[in-house]
Parts: sequence; structure tokens; C-alpha cells
Amino acid sequence: MTNVTTNLNRRSFLKVTAMAGGGMMLSFSWLAGCKPTPEEAMSMPKEWFELNSYIKIGENGLVTLMSPNPEFGSNVKTSMPMILAEELDVDWKNVMVEQADFFPERFERQFTGGSMGILLGWKPLRTAGATARQMLIKAAAQTWSVPAEEITTEAGMLYHKGSGKKAGYGEMASAAAKLEVPKEVPLKNVTDFKIIGNSKKNVEARNIVTGKSLFGIDHSQQGMLIAMIVHPPAFGLKVKSVDDAAARSMPGIKDVFTIQTLHDDYERNAFDTAAFTELVAIVGSTTWEVMNAKKTLKVEWEKIKDSNMVVNGWGGKQTVKVPGGLESTTAHKKAMAEMAKKPAKVLRKDGDPDAAFRKAAKVLERTYTAPFLAHNTMEPVNCFAHVTADEAHLTGPIQAPEFVTRTLTARLGLPKEKIHIKLARMGGGFGLRAYGHHMIEAAVISQKANAPIKLMYTREDDMTYGIYRPTYTATYRAALDKDNNVIAFHVRGGGIPEHPVHADRFPAGAVDNYLAEGWQIDSNITIGAFRAPRSNFIAGAEQSFLDELAELAGKDPIDFRLALLERAKNSPVGTHNDYDPDRYAGVLKLAREKSKWGEPAGNVHRGVAAYFCHNTYVAEVLDLTIENNKPMVQKVVAAVDCGIVINPDAASNMGEGGIVDGIGNALFGELTFQDGVPDKTNFDKYRLIRQKEAPKEIEVHFVKNEHDPTGLGEPLFPPTFAALANALYKAKGKRFYNQPFKKEEIALG
Repeated sequence: MTNVTTNLNRRSFLKVTAMAGGGMMLSFSWLAGCKPTPEEAMSMPKEWFELNSYIKIGENGLVTLMSPNPEFGSNVKTSMPMILAEELDVDWKNVMVEQADFFPERFERQFTGGSMGILLGWKPLRTAGATARQMLIKAAAQTWSVPAEEITTEAGMLYHKGSGKKAGYGEMASAAAKLEVPKEVPLKNVTDFKIIGNSKKNVEARNIVTGKSLFGIDHSQQGMLIAMIVHPPAFGLKVKSVDDAAARSMPGIKDVFTIQTLHDDYERNAFDTAAFTELVAIVGSTTWEVMNAKKTLKVEWEKIKDSNMVVNGWGGKQTVKVPGGLESTTAHKKAMAEMAKKPAKVLRKDGDPDAAFRKAAKVLERTYTAPFLAHNTMEPVNCFAHVTADEAHLTGPIQAPEFVTRTLTARLGLPKEKIHIKLARMGGGFGLRAYGHHMIEAAVISQKANAPIKLMYTREDDMTYGIYRPTYTATYRAALDKDNNVIAFHVRGGGIPEHPVHADRFPAGAVDNYLAEGWQIDSNITIGAFRAPRSNFIAGAEQSFLDELAELAGKDPIDFRLALLERAKNSPVGTHNDYDPDRYAGVLKLAREKSKWGEPAGNVHRGVAAYFCHNTYVAEVLDLTIENNKPMVQKVVAAVDCGIVINPDAASNMGEGGIVDGIGNALFGELTFQDGVPDKTNFDKYRLIRQKEAPKEIEVHFVKNEHDPTGLGEPLFPPTFAALANALYKAKGKRFYNQPFKKEEIALG
């Protein structure tokens, strides 16, 4: 049992309400909640004793847990309360879960993304539950006049074996809420967990399948108008003039105007977008009326000039260049090929790579590329906003409400405490909804229209607006000695407008002579986080290269990787390697065992890949066959080390989704540009994986250990690209270096 400090004091408490009855609310600053709705209050106890409003306990023993993080399919709305309920020691069947709204005064990092929710919430959630449990124990001890250490709990009940007394949590809630929060509380031993590690159904499952109003796009309010935007048809253009006469005369149209979402001198944060800050807005009574009127607008565009903007992002404050001009994919490829030949910024250097390459017995060099990708969430971008002179109310899908609040404060001229954001369930995110441009647009439109509005994007708006996965390239070189040992390794990666290289990841630390370089080309095409940023490309390139290198060395691809990891464990090079060689090797060994690596069927072509990102280790073995000259993925076996698994079924589901998404993007995903215009605007051209193309079977196996849990939303996605590429090589006899693979596969015939 581990003791943890609560870091709480009476100043952090909210005022206690005084009515008749019993019950309590407990929480901690990172995990605050919100006030009950009038409907909820009707079924609640008559009195709530509120301590930071996260755990609500009624006198009947019913427990309501607030889920602080936005939910977009990663199931944090179930897994986070499971952690809390475990330490509180309640019966899961007596738990209700509510989605908290955004409360920056009470929450810390109310953000879903980067596969960080469970990792960062693990200790605070456990502490919150354990502290509430200790306060209930102390209340029972005082009530029964017995030592607190003699009281035990189980499934929402308090027991004193010596006297035979027992009580439900609800009976002690009122007394517990009046106690001081203990400075230190014990946490359960992992071996005593009853809820964590046992699968629980998604708490929203019934509401989702029965079509309840959960998503931002479902939100409606009396008097609400519909708004849409028109943005430039090409990156590198801006609004020059608007002829809206025809639109204004159409039924249901209330107004047409231009807006500027960000002021020219605004210092952007990490999640403010770079493109299309000048837009044409059209406001009307219904979606259909606004869509039809939008088609009649005559907008004249002009080219933007070179400019700079200040971004205060993850790496601190920097000036970003935004070039003018209309960019094209053909020009991008030419510029990237030229840059790839030049020396780049050194990110890490061990030993003397140049000398090692000069004396090598064999040298392998390969270049890999990947295009821009669109997020294409199932739910189109949307947001409700009602902005008045005094405050702003917004409801919509957002992964990072804290960051958008900063921007809203600057743009609307309202203090942050006057900006209220209701967190709607998101119909997909993948990084897109970390960017709050839609909320800024909705708020500015509402402010100018002086009315509550719901902003709606069409699929075409969504797909052509930007915030894409960048286009990347990476060149790998490796040197082998006469005994086929790796003596030098060099990666030079670049992209538009960022590079993909993680310099301290494997095989850094496993090779004496190692060099990692990065370069980038400025662009006016807006990019942003995309499921496992940078890793989603570099993992595929790295693991494809290692597979080919193993073949050149005459070694089994898994044995080859394990040997490098053994070197990183026993004689590591450098001090900044960001992976644990034992855990990395562990998933490779588990994948080898579960896939029966050495026993593929005669017509099965098998590929392997392993990668570490977002604090989680993953190895995947992919089996495919060729049917009617088409590759068909039959099975994927994944081995995952993410520490303690909170909700096994949900964790497996998330892994399966990442694998299917990876296969689809590797085979088909691509967005190209001609004079700044995206070549695809809807799903009739942008190819996604279809149900019949998904793997026939996926197995996700978890390494059992007691490490604190890490992330799962992203780590299974990156290695899928290479596992597929390596299996395709076995099937086709040709290596695949350029995504999407389907283009090269079709060319083979």
C-alpha cells in the first residue's frame, strides 16, 4: 500500500450548502465537476455537502462521478471514473457518470489528446477516490467511537468487525463532508484491484445506439440560427470582395458578412490555426436555406503576401514564416527531394558516423515518402455559440478547451470567467478537434449577428479547410561490417512544414555511430496534430528500413531487432534514449509467441513492426494473402505494453480501431494540391478503408505488469504502416517506399 499526499486545504473547498438531508460531494482541483441540472436535482438528496464537487454521494448510497476530460471515442468517460471508483471502493453498479463542462478555475489540463488522459489522471484520480474513502472511514469511526484503522470498506459499505456495526456510504456522507481533508491517504495495492482490470461497458453505450442527443451537432436552442462559412478555394488566397445580393434575397437568410477570426497582431498558441482567418459568414433560419444561399455568393479572391506570425507553442515563442503563392504537390516533391540531399539540422550525433560508413562492408540507403492526410472525422465540424456583451456560451466538440478559451478571451474581449464551454461528445477527433478555429468562428459570428447560432461545416468545408497531417520524407542509411553487425545508422527526415524525426528513439542507443538530422520547408498549407503526430510516418519508414536491413544482414527480422535492443540494454550509447529496451523487447517476444511467428501458412505473407511512442510499446505481426491479385489482410496480432490496463475490452477495441485506421491510411490515404487547391473535397474521391478490406481477425495482447498506465489512443496506429509494407514485400517481392501503397501495388499489376 502506498501513501500519497492530497495537496489540499480548506481554501480549495467550495461553500457548503445547507438544506435538510444528507450526502456529500468530494473532489480535487484537477478533477472538478459541475452543478446538477434541475432535472438531476429532483432525484438527488435534499442536501449536498460540497468539497470541490467531483464525487457525489447520496444518502441512498448512489454515487455520481464527474468525468472531466472531453470524450471522442477513447472511452475516458468510462475508464477515468473506473479509477476513481476503485479507490473509493464502491460497487460499479451503483455508479452514475456525468460529463463535466469546462471549468478552468477548478480543473487542470482538461484535455483529451496525446494519449495522455489516463497517464496524467492516474494519480490524481486514485488520490481523489482514496481521500473520499478515508473521510468516510473517519466519519464512521467517530460515529461508532471505534479506531479508524479497524474499519474496512467494500462495495460502498463500511464495516467494523469487532462491534458488528456496518453502514452504507450514504449514511456517513453528511458527517464525512464536514471533516478536514487528510494530508496523506493510502492507495490500494494493485493486487487488490476489483474494478480496474475488469472490463466495463461504455457508460454511454445505450445513449449512443438509441440516438440520444450527445454530440455537438445535435445541440439545439430556441431562437438559434444556422451559420455557414465560405473560405478561400485555395491555400494562398484571401477575400477581396463579396457580392451577396442574390443570397440576401433568398428565403430565411438573415445576414451575410465577412469576419476576421484572429487579429493580425495576435500571438497564437499551439492550437491556433495558420490559414483562412478571413471568412465570409452567412446566417439564416435553417441549414437547407443557408446551404442554398451559400451557393449564390460571388466572392473575388486575391493572393496573400509573404508574412510572419508569432506562435507561442510547445517549444516556446517563435516566429513562423507563411509564404505567399499557390503551392502544388509536384513542386513540393521537387523541393523535398532537393532538401533531402543537403546537410540538415543535427538533432543527435553519437560517435563518428562518417568514418564508420567509409569502412563499411555493406551500406543500405532508402528513402520513404508520405502525402498530406485529412482527418475526416465522422461528425463534421460544428459549434453552437451565444455571445452577448457580458458573456459567451459555447457547446461543441473540442479536445483542448483551455487553449481555445485563451483565444476567445483575446478575440471577444471578455474575461475567461465569462466564457462558458459545454463539452459535447465528439464524433471523432484524431487531433483535428484540438484546434478551436470552429469555436472562434462561431463566437465571432454570434457576436456580430447578435444572436445564438450553430455553425455547420459541410464535408467539403471540412476536407478543404486544412489542419492536415504534413507531407513527409525520410532517408535512412545503415552500415554493416563484414560480420553483418550494424556499425552506423543515419536518418535525415524532413517535411512540409515540419520534420518527422524523433532523434532519441530506437535504434538510437543501440548503434555506436548514429546521426539524426531534420529539415523543413515553410508552407501556407495548414497542418496539425494527426493521430500519433510525426510517429504516424516515421515509424513506418524506420521499421520498413530495419526489415530490409535485417534481410541484408541475413537475419530474422525479430531476432535482428532483439539483438539491437539487447545492445541498448547492456551497453547503451548516449544518455537520452527515451525507451526501455526490456519493455520494447517484451512486446516483440510476446508478438512472436502469440502470432506463432515461425509457422505461417503456405499462402500467408507475414510482416512485423514494433514501435514506442506516447509512452507505450507495441509490436504487430500482420498476415495477408493475395486474392484476385489484391492484398487482403487476414489477421493482425498486436502485443502492447501500456502498463496497467484499466478496461481490457475497451483497450482492445481502441487497439483494433488504430490498426484498421493504419491499414486504411497506408493503402489509400492521400491529399494532393494543384495551385493551392486540394484535389479531393469529399468521400467520392478521398478513399477510406471499406469494411471488406479490414482485417478478418485482430488480436490485441497486453503485457501484464504493475507499471502506471500510459496511452492507447495512438500507439497501435504507427507500426501498422510498416507491418503492412513488410508483408506486402513478402507477397509482391518488392519493397514499398511511398504511401499510399495501393498506388504502387496497382502499378505492379
